[in-house]
Amino acid sequence: MKKSLEDHAARFDEKAGEYDESKSDEYRACANLVIEHAAPASDDIVLDLGTGTGAIAIALAPDADRVVGRDISEGMMDEARTKAGERGVDNAEFDRGTFREPEYDGQVDVVTSNFAMHHLSDDEKREAIAVIADLEPRKFVLGDVMFFGEPDPSAPFYDPEVDDPATVGVLADAFTDAGFSLTAVERVHDQVGVLVVERTPTDADEVTDEGADE
Repeated sequence: MKKSLEDHAARFDEKAGEYDESKSDEYRACANLVIEHAAPASDDIVLDLGTGTGAIAIALAPDADRVVGRDISEGMMDEARTKAGERGVDNAEFDRGTFREPEYDGQVDVVTSNFAMHHLSDDEKREAIAVIADLEPRKFVLGDVMFFGEPDPSAPFYDPEVDDPATVGVLADAFTDAGFSLTAVERVHDQVGVLVVERTPTDADEVTDEGADE
């Protein structure tokens, strides 16, 4: 991470009020794909990391049992809480948490994130994915700045001062090493995409499932 968490939080606090209106078409397309692929069931608990102003969390809340949003910017989460209240969403909660310390240890069925993980270095991304895997979600949907080819620092989705995107290959390897299987790749732009991964069942999971069927 090229800036401290405090620096990032302060930067997003400043832009919170105008954040939603400032996003590109590619960002919105990415968010829509994350929502589409997340597709929670009515009894699912969704953990939305880097929730920002709650665009993903609030969109998924009507279909889920509960949505837990985590972010480092109180200003962004204030916007999320306001939007949730205005739209009558009462099953979404927002509190401070990071990718590597989500400050949540309850049940998680689906994890989502959009345009947030690219602030972490590749090693930090691996640590974050390992932490998420330990929560044992069945699915993780990641929309983000990611490189499908040779990165171009002059392109609009990559700011070397604050961003540290990974290649699709690096992300795929990190997910695989953490016990996930890559099930879908959506390319929105040369530097924007959505990855869908699902957790490979462990022997313990299979025994539990068999017991439930008996």
